[in-house]
Amino acid sequence: MRGIFLGTAYLSPQNKGVGWIISSHSINLDVTFFITLFEKAKIARKDYYEDSSTTAFRLFNQEGDGFGGFSIDCYGDYAVFSWYNTYVFSIKEQIYQAFRVVFPEILGAYEKIRFKGMDYESAFLYGQEAPETFSILENGVGYQVFLNDGLMTGIFLDQHDVRASLVAGLAKGKTVLNMFSYTAAFSVAAAVGGATETTSVDLAKRSRELSQAHFDINGLPLAAHRFVVMDVFEYFKYAKRKGLRYDIIVLDPPSFARNKKQTFSVAKDYHKLIAASLDILQSGGTIIASTNAANLSSKKFKEQIEKGFAGIPHFYQTSYGLPMDFPYNKKDESSNYLKVFTIKVEKK
Repeated sequence: MRGIFLGTAYLSPQNKGVGWIISSHSINLDVTFFITLFEKAKIARKDYYEDSSTTAFRLFNQEGDGFGGFSIDCYGDYAVFSWYNTYVFSIKEQIYQAFRVVFPEILGAYEKIRFKGMDYESAFLYGQEAPETFSILENGVGYQVFLNDGLMTGIFLDQHDVRASLVAGLAKGKTVLNMFSYTAAFSVAAAVGGATETTSVDLAKRSRELSQAHFDINGLPLAAHRFVVMDVFEYFKYAKRKGLRYDIIVLDPPSFARNKKQTFSVAKDYHKLIAASLDILQSGGTIIASTNAANLSSKKFKEQIEKGFAGIPHFYQTSYGLPMDFPYNKKDESSNYLKVFTIKVEKK
């Protein structure tokens, strides 16, 4: 009905929708408003601040912390703002002014542009500039990060809990294959957790250099750890020909990928990864099946997994969603986009 106040909202399309309702009350989106938001977010992350073994985590996560359209990550003494739509970008000065009041310990900040229309992806925002590369801690493991080189930073922070399981003993005494490895963060966690051998496979040539940096930071000798620049499906064929077998296989592909030979979609093709993994998995081995596809429900993801197993006996040991520093809108299933299952395959 016209003339009746419904709430405070804004319209600005992004990958998750066309706008956001902020409050059922009339509010001003000024510095004071954002100070209040950030104070609540900081209190909610008290455990992370008190954990000296982890220095990188999410400080503010869009609608999960009360305002859709931007997120903020902490990397040691520095922060990274990600802007997801043009409206939030237009009020970024109020946002980072409020942030500096609530988080004075942050020495400097960078921004990532995650919407179309700008002529840059990454830039220095304010304060002290970070070194070109530096190390952070997560669960006591060191990782090399970089804050002003495109949209990536060297690690995906939403996988805290899965990497923690590898550090805590899941990988101890095991051989690990990490597919779509990016900078091999899963492999490093496994190696610190006692894996006897890791193999990290990614098509990007730069992945080898970035991956080795993580191992160097942790003082891990490279003799038992391999970095392979190859399409993952080609590697599956290679490993099968060579009779290679692994105790744990990590499958964490991008939602959609394309190379010269083929395209890959998690929603349609994930079952192929499961089926190919079974050919080179040790009897009684474990598959860590992961996706960050927001458009794929947990139920649909499991259907893809089951299609890949094709009746081979297995059981789900553990499931993971987003960690505590990534609060989400519980009324919107797609907001909890991360879905990870640790699956034990029965011995042949």
